[in-house]
This record gives sequence, structure tokens and C-alpha cells, in this order.
Amino acid sequence: MKVIVDLTIVPIGVGISLSKYVAACEDILNQPGLKTALHANGTNIEGEWDTVFAAVKACHEKVHGMGAPRIHTNIKLGTRNDREQSLEDKVNSVVAKQQNP
Repeated sequence: MKVIVDLTIVPIGVGISLSKYVAACEDILNQPGLKTALHANGTNIEGEWDTVFAAVKACHEKVHGMGAPRIHTNIKLGTRNDREQSLEDKVNSVVAKQQNP
């Protein structure tokens, strides 16, 4: 099953700057079979359910391995079974409906 996920992983107990942890997760998420779009508060991920969630698990393992004693993760996800839909499809649908894009 295809899934589109909005993922935010927040290491706790590692200080204020989190960019090195985000970069480590981006390296994991940029694997074959996943499409990603980094944004200011997380990453959108498109792919097969098992591949996406294996990558989320790998991110947790990596961030813990980098010294984070705790991780708080927010996941929003959506699936469809009536048709295929990509990250770009979702954005383009909204932009097409805007009065002043």
C-alpha cells in the first residue's frame, strides 16, 4: 500500500540545534523507493508502507546512536485506494484552485 507521510523527529536531550540529526535522517530517507520533500518542520515521504516505516525506524535507531536519549516523533499519514496520488499531485491540486497562485 502506498502512503504519504509527514514526519517530524525531535531528539530530546541533545541541545538546541537539531540540524545534524535531521541531516542524518535525510540520508536514510533518500533511499531508492522513497520520494521526499524536506520542509521547515519535517519531511514529506512518499512510498510503500513497509519501506516508509522501515526508514522511520532506521531514523530512530540512527538518532539514538548519535546520543539522543529520547525522541519525540509526529507522524501524519494518508493513504488512498481509489487512485495513485503523489506529493506533487496534492500540492498541484491546491495551487490550481487558488485565486492568485
